[in-house]
Amino acid sequence: MADEIELKTAPADFRFPTTNQTRHCFTRYIEFHRCLAAKGEESNECERFAKYYRSLCPGEWVEKWNEQRENGTFPGPL
Repeated sequence: MADEIELKTAPADFRFPTTNQTRHCFTRYIEFHRCLAAKGEESNECERFAKYYRSLCPGEWVEKWNEQRENGTFPGPL
């Protein structure tokens, strides 16, 4: 059999106890960008946050948030 692929998602987080993961997605996205700002683009320490938000957030949201950050209109606290 070929190599097995292991699928993972973000671990359970007590701050987000409900099945609606919208806030969890948004928080992980913000945590990732705060980590990049604090540790720098070259740091691998932020990769776990990237994996978390990428597994939780719809791609369309991430694209929109990236555009908003580039335009200076992102509504979140970065």
